Amino acid sequence: MAKIIPFKAVKPTRAIVGLVAARPYQSYTVDERESRMDYNPFSFLHIVNPGYKYDQVITGAERYNLVKNRYLEFKEDGVFVQDDKPSFYVYKIVNRHGQAFNGIIAATSAEDYENDVIKKHEDTIANREETFKSYIQTVGFNAEPVLLTYPDNSVISAIIEDTQKAYAEFEFTMTYRDTHYLWKIDNDESIATIQKEFEAMQTIYIADGHHRSSSSYLLYKDEKAKNSNHKGDESYNFFMSYLIPESDLVIHEFNRLVKDLNGLSKEAFLIKLDTHFRIENRGLMPYSPSKKHHFSMYLDGEFYSLYLRKTNYEFKTSLDKLDAQLLYKTILQPILGINDLRTDNRIEYVNGKHEMITIKSSVDSGKFKVGFGMCPATVNQMKQIADEGLKMPPKSTYILPKLRSGITIYEY
Repeated sequence: MAKIIPFKAVKPTRAIVGLVAARPYQSYTVDERESRMDYNPFSFLHIVNPGYKYDQVITGAERYNLVKNRYLEFKEDGVFVQDDKPSFYVYKIVNRHGQAFNGIIAATSAEDYENDVIKKHEDTIANREETFKSYIQTVGFNAEPVLLTYPDNSVISAIIEDTQKAYAEFEFTMTYRDTHYLWKIDNDESIATIQKEFEAMQTIYIADGHHRSSSSYLLYKDEKAKNSNHKGDESYNFFMSYLIPESDLVIHEFNRLVKDLNGLSKEAFLIKLDTHFRIENRGLMPYSPSKKHHFSMYLDGEFYSLYLRKTNYEFKTSLDKLDAQLLYKTILQPILGINDLRTDNRIEYVNGKHEMITIKSSVDSGKFKVGFGMCPATVNQMKQIADEGLKMPPKSTYILPKLRSGITIYEY
């Protein structure tokens, strides 16, 4: 049974929410960050990059304390205001391509994470978990929800649709041309109905935000151990999530770029590929795969199609059927010598929103020797892998929607 609860969100005022909302800090180039912070005093970037005020790079505990100070200043200045009553929040995003995402922002249970009611499909890195745990422990808030997905539910959908008939509390468009809408659900009957529907769900799944959820779980364990009067309703027992139905989730692939052929000539590399793949030279014509276990490759100015020889590859688990895993097991590790996909600097990733021409340009530039494209994973694959307790390789999925920071804030 999945447990979600309403909470008193801290939110920007309607007049400036479009100025406050920001993409994740790391997604900006240095020039982009500086431009936004130079000309927009309300940007959430001022909170997460407090050293900007002093023209200094500040890290560690000192940065965390300054982040907390900037956040409190935004509250003192009336940029952020906390709701009086615990609520759910209907959140809609329409991106520049017209794709619409509808869901509910709520507080989800750390115990559900512990008990595998909230299921994971990616490994996390321990030092990143600890770093973010220390961060939220110090600053006392989380400003970007974890993206969770649940089976389509007609009752929840009806409540969302009915809520959206009212005037939106927020409606604003970002420079990326994605439009954001927010409505509040604070009536007890609707809240109870939503909670009942989630309680009937055996599992929900993390789509994006594995490190944020695992860090929140570590925070829960720490605070629970320190609190001799722990009751289970303290704020640290929950973390903020954006829950959307599976049918709204969009998954793109991450394509792979590799800097060298591991000492092999082009001819020797192709011969080794032939063990597992039927290879066709497509010449200058860009090729993108349309089926599972088919791959595109760009090498030495030419496109190739690679079709898996299934007689030479054994599918034992749902993970074995995942194209990102298949590519790793048949090419990246045994032929190109890339053992750790997280740390090997010979490999880079390009999300599948970019076409194969991006792979071509990267290889033609000389920075990379070969590029690979694949089909995206499906929601069912993601769920099956999580259900079996397995983990996808890094950068297996590029999932939409991508959320903004600073629209709703959960305080600990």
